[in-house]
Amino acid sequence: MDATALGLRRMVVPTGVGPVVVRAGRASGSPVATVLLHGAAGSWATWAPMIAASDDLGLPLSDIVAIDLPGWGESPGPVPAPADLAVAVAAVARALGYPRWRIVGHSLGGVIALDVAARFPAETVAVGVVSPSGAGARAVMQRPLIGGVRLPWLAGMVLAMRILRALGRLARPLLRVLRRTGALRTLARPLFRHPERVDPAVSAALADEIRPSAFLTAARMSRTHDDGVWRRIACPVRSVRGAHDVFVAEEDSRVWARLMRDVDDRVLADSGHFAHVEQPAETLRALREVWAAVRTPQTPRPRRRGTEPRRGRATPAT
Repeated sequence: MDATALGLRRMVVPTGVGPVVVRAGRASGSPVATVLLHGAAGSWATWAPMIAASDDLGLPLSDIVAIDLPGWGESPGPVPAPADLAVAVAAVARALGYPRWRIVGHSLGGVIALDVAARFPAETVAVGVVSPSGAGARAVMQRPLIGGVRLPWLAGMVLAMRILRALGRLARPLLRVLRRTGALRTLARPLFRHPERVDPAVSAALADEIRPSAFLTAARMSRTHDDGVWRRIACPVRSVRGAHDVFVAEEDSRVWARLMRDVDDRVLADSGHFAHVEQPAETLRALREVWAAVRTPQTPRPRRRGTEPRRGRATPAT
């Protein structure tokens, strides 16, 4: 969890949506940044296990730009609209001297990563997503009762966030009590396949990022998100998720295959929603094509009538 120990330093980058706090470093001289975007109720620190695992494997990630998204971590809110956020992420990479980037996002961060790739197809060399929020999650936001049948744990989290927001100033003391008694760790069990194995520092960081207003603002904006913009993506998209992820719908990968030309979905048998925390080395291997990508993708051409995109497939990661 120590940025300095990982070879990163804290920076503040001004953008059109306000100052954005970044942990950046491990420069290799490459013009391609490795941009990391956390999910809702997270911060840059959720990537620390995967960065450390890359060092252990002897394949260290370089040119890292790990962003605290507005409203979480040390970046102030409010949570901006998705289109504005995509522009801000690109602005951060450029401000740090990178004209191109590979971008990896978890959960909500996965949606933002795809939006960046759609808006900046020439600059994005590859996209990796870990348990991305898809159509199933969006259905929960649009129709909680109907959508909640497929993803009841996500519907329950949305309800919990609404209760915490309604409590106002009482929410923070309540969360401190739940954390001190260990109850918060129990309530977070659906996020992980093996919560007892998760580093306490990671659990503590996640607990600190429970911010009901920011979470619900992001959820509200997701209801009207136009996934059709992802048809503009020109680069390969690689997805990895845990087999026990209770926040991602099974049919999401099929929807993605209809929208994107080069998408592949891999499943880790022993993870939940945070595969990059529970199985960081396996997540790195599943996204190996993302790390290897260096070339600027070609601008996608309109499909001829009767042709089909490459179908995404769910395969076990090796």
